[in-house]
Amino acid sequence: MQTFKHDDSFKLPFTVLGELAASTHPTRLAARLDPALSAATLVRLQNNQRLQPRLAKLLLDDGMDLNGSGWGPDLLHGHDPRQAAMFAGSIWHARSLLKLVSKSELAVLIERIGAEAHTFGIRHQAQAISTSLIADPEKLAQRIEHDGLACLGVWLDEHSLLDRHRVFLRLPVGTAAENPATEHRDAADQLFSLVLSYLRTEVPAI
Repeated sequence: MQTFKHDDSFKLPFTVLGELAASTHPTRLAARLDPALSAATLVRLQNNQRLQPRLAKLLLDDGMDLNGSGWGPDLLHGHDPRQAAMFAGSIWHARSLLKLVSKSELAVLIERIGAEAHTFGIRHQAQAISTSLIADPEKLAQRIEHDGLACLGVWLDEHSLLDRHRVFLRLPVGTAAENPATEHRDAADQLFSLVLSYLRTEVPAI
């Protein structure tokens, strides 16, 4: 069995703390340190193994259970939360996906949301939420991301503070995940049940 070296103030393996610090979105780290820091500087800080435990402590709220007992599997099975949100958003707007058939429009949409999310939405069209059709691929991509992230935020509310933070830290500051609407609260469980069933079968993206 592998033995991990621990940081006494955290009671968590250095490898866990390193992964958390390294996978944090730079805007989250900049908000805690200095918004004026360059992207290159933030990357260097995040990849510094000596600093990673301190960065993890800075990024997580005081009072969390950091003794290791509450540190379970990642809620998204290692996948990028933005990608998971795209899957949920693609189901939300599946009716619009079905109507977008022009090759040029599809190319624009898929560049924004990815071919996998597009296929996923079509596959689950029976669970579509929105009845409004969006013909513009740029606007559709924006709505897919927005509604998917909002549903992610609702779904995360059902989990522990520590587990929520581990996902939120991988997202940039100020996304729709931080301010979902009532309509998202009504649909999030249904959509993320489908998303999670799919993610469990896929190789983690990170």
